[in-house]
Amino acid sequence: MEVTLWGTRGSLATPGPETARYGGNTSCVGVRGRAGTVLVLDAGTGIRRFAKTIPASVLRVDILLTHLHMDHILGLGFFGPLYRPDAEVHIWGPASSTQGLQARLKRYLSPPLFPVRLNELPCKLHFHEVPRGDVDIGEFRVCSALVCHPGPTVGYRITSPTGQVLTYMPDHEPALGALRFPALPREWTSGATLAANADLLIHDSQYSVAEYGCKCGWGHSSLNQTLDFGTLAGVKRLVPFHHDPDHTDADLDRLMLDAIDETKPRYQVSPGMEGSVFEL
Repeated sequence: MEVTLWGTRGSLATPGPETARYGGNTSCVGVRGRAGTVLVLDAGTGIRRFAKTIPASVLRVDILLTHLHMDHILGLGFFGPLYRPDAEVHIWGPASSTQGLQARLKRYLSPPLFPVRLNELPCKLHFHEVPRGDVDIGEFRVCSALVCHPGPTVGYRITSPTGQVLTYMPDHEPALGALRFPALPREWTSGATLAANADLLIHDSQYSVAEYGCKCGWGHSSLNQTLDFGTLAGVKRLVPFHHDPDHTDADLDRLMLDAIDETKPRYQVSPGMEGSVFEL
């Protein structure tokens, strides 16, 4: 599978030289399979750029939403295939305790927040609620499970036909409530089963250690916690993701070096930058 980062921020960052390398778009990751399956992980502002790379010959696209906070659905209404009558678009995401996925999304994709309603989109639109057991989407096996973040939030584990595993958890606070983190057995830690032995883990790393101290419970991780989580899960490669919009490129470079020096992970760490491509 080919994995491309199209948006890596937790919320919009001000474009400019301070964010030129890491980028300023909100969460969106594209996954392409060798047999042509196209998955979109979250619909942040980066989804608009991704849409422009999808050939007209692709007639089905699946959008996997982790949750419905605005930074993860802000670009949904600008996703090109939604406006193609010949396209089949499947949207996967969590319901709430009172509303289904479709009803929740209608609150955004309707006036006055957006001029086009869901039922006015010309594509063939389908909704699927998660979490659920393993499902096959094209050539991929997809598993979803609830993870620790305010509101209904899931992470995804995507397995290719040849066994490569991508785990995606952009908003996640596995250390919340832990007297000691990380702790064994790993199955007791939020998201650890989804990430177990993954070839590539894309994971929330919004805060520095100092920042996390006064933002515990906000649903995000410090970079050090992210690297410790990767060690706990036994991943082969980790991409820190969901960067704080106030962190400049220089800030993120420094935080990355410091965290790696302190935690000493035994796997490869690749900073999450827009445009990065990973082959699994």
